[in-house]
Amino acid sequence: MDRKLTRQAASRVPRPLAQALSVVEEAAQGTKLWCGVTAALARLGGRRGRRAGTAGLAAVAVAQLVSNGMCKPLADRPRPPKGWIPHDEVEDRPDSSSFPSGHTAAAVAFAAAAAPAWPLVGALCAVPAAVVAVERVQSGAHYPSDVAAGAVIGLGAAWFTRWSPRLLRRCRSRSVPACSYGWAHHVLTMPGVILRGRGGTRARR
Repeated sequence: MDRKLTRQAASRVPRPLAQALSVVEEAAQGTKLWCGVTAALARLGGRRGRRAGTAGLAAVAVAQLVSNGMCKPLADRPRPPKGWIPHDEVEDRPDSSSFPSGHTAAAVAFAAAAAPAWPLVGALCAVPAAVVAVERVQSGAHYPSDVAAGAVIGLGAAWFTRWSPRLLRRCRSRSVPACSYGWAHHVLTMPGVILRGRGGTRARR
């Protein structure tokens, strides 16, 4: 299935559309597009814009770490054979592992992370994210399964950046009272020390 879809995407996408896809992909390369969107949101969107942009970039950082820093070295999957790709865009692809698509992971992460803070921004960013995903297959840089894996990583990164602070606060709120109680219990039950009465009268054995 990967082979069939890769060949079809590379050969059946019209040339003008392929060029438009490449323009969007080049803008997203190196997170330039998402940094630009974040700057625009911070300037024009007020507090909600800053929240959406910050969440998006945080998710991009997590997605890039997982996809490029962890998964690619482990998978080490070769890129689609150049013989399958009937155009010269295949010459511009990197030599790193094909699995997963880091571009797709970053694009999906930004759109999904920005959506809770500003749904309209998330919906608008989903358009270039989809374009990036299609272009990565059409250009011969990735298999469809690479792109699907990148999308899953992007969604996971968006979920992580949204919920991890809340989970951390919840864990801290639960652990601090327990630690405090354990410390107090240890002091009160030390040999030779007993606290009695409301006034805290101390007696030694």
